[in-house]
Amino acid sequence: MNFRNISAWSIRNPVVPLVLFTGLLIAGIISFIRMDVTQNPDIDFPAVSVSISQPGAAPSEIETQITQRVESAVRSLNGVDEINASASEGNTNVFVQFQIGVSPDQAVNDVKNAVDQIRGDLPDGIMEPRVTKVDVVGEPIGYFAVQASDMTIEQLSWFIDDTVAKRLLSIEGMGNVSRNGGVDREIRVTLDPARMQALGVTAAQINTALRQVNVNTAGGRAEIAGSRQSVRVLGNADTAFDLSNTRIAIGGGRTIQLRDVASVSDSYGEQRSIAKVRSKQAVTFSLERAKGASDVTVYDEAIKALK
Repeated sequence: MNFRNISAWSIRNPVVPLVLFTGLLIAGIISFIRMDVTQNPDIDFPAVSVSISQPGAAPSEIETQITQRVESAVRSLNGVDEINASASEGNTNVFVQFQIGVSPDQAVNDVKNAVDQIRGDLPDGIMEPRVTKVDVVGEPIGYFAVQASDMTIEQLSWFIDDTVAKRLLSIEGMGNVSRNGGVDREIRVTLDPARMQALGVTAAQINTALRQVNVNTAGGRAEIAGSRQSVRVLGNADTAFDLSNTRIAIGGGRTIQLRDVASVSDSYGEQRSIAKVRSKQAVTFSLERAKGASDVTVYDEAIKALK
């Protein structure tokens, strides 16, 4: 058979080509079915993490004295795509993402050299900077940064904790939602010493009373309508106003309300971490999947829930 005329030969003898094509098709289907699929393939991701610790330093000091200087040093490196940074009490972390195609090893060396060049400009009390390549295996499946011009940092933090996190945690396979940056909500009780002395109540009595009434605990099981159900005792105050109405026993059969001896306000705790995206303060959160769940499925469901 002349291979130059293989097309004409196949037309005159169609059985052989059809059998060969069918055999190749079956072999391809079997190979595809048996192909191994890994959720976390072994890939080199061009990203570098810079972690620097200064024990006892406040987040604002960490941010101005360390974080901003590290960001400035690595911003001019070739191939840098994005820089995210966070500062917490005693520690800062700068995440440097390079463009796809940049060698991860070269990225680590470039960032390390840049940090070494500004080592003398950093505070004396810091620990040795740690520059490491980001390993995607076992890490959170997604990071998100949130900024809102019509919300304060307190309102944005509470929105993520109360709305976004609850919605995401309802997704099957979602393991954890961790917020970084922002502040934590607190109900602040400011005692008035003069009124306390006039009513004969001490701070210890108020503290004990608040601990006793503001608690959520299990109440056992009860039989209701022929079925056994769990019972819980819910004692936490939902608002500052509800907490201010808490009655406190002061002895002799007398009771007072918390608002009689203190001012109660809905407030926020001290900011212990600062997250920045493109040099602007933001509130960030990360997603972690539950063991055995699919990264892609959980991530896709999370994107749908956030829309």
